[in-house]
Amino acid sequence: MTNVTPATSTSTAAAKHTGDAAGKNTIAEGVVSKVAGIAAREVPGVHDLGNGAARAIGAIRNAINQQDRGQGVSVEVGEKQVAADIVIVAEYPVELQKVADDVRKSVTDAISQVVGMEVTEVNVTVSDVYIPSDDNDDADDSRVQ
Repeated sequence: MTNVTPATSTSTAAAKHTGDAAGKNTIAEGVVSKVAGIAAREVPGVHDLGNGAARAIGAIRNAINQQDRGQGVSVEVGEKQVAADIVIVAEYPVELQKVADDVRKSVTDAISQVVGMEVTEVNVTVSDVYIPSDDNDDADDSRVQ
């Protein structure tokens, strides 16, 4: 003879042990900045994040394998809402408005999905345009000397 336990009793028991306890979740601003930075970097047409000074410091961090994924990202985290400011360097010749819109959508989706908070605004500033030929000119200059 087989003893059959109804599926509802096990699912009810599992529900008693998950998520019913009182408490508060806190997600640090640095975590939200990192999620936003990763999402922004994944957008086609984004070369880097941050202004010139932040990128210079970022280059030093990269040299010692300490990359700052929140570079160029500033967030304000409330109890249930987030606002973000993102500074990007776009690749030439992308449509700057489209890249900014794509960054806004990517960051909004990532914060909503990963962090689980409502995004009130994402401000995107295009601070520079990366031109690959500039790197080639620098390499040529160093060989001439």
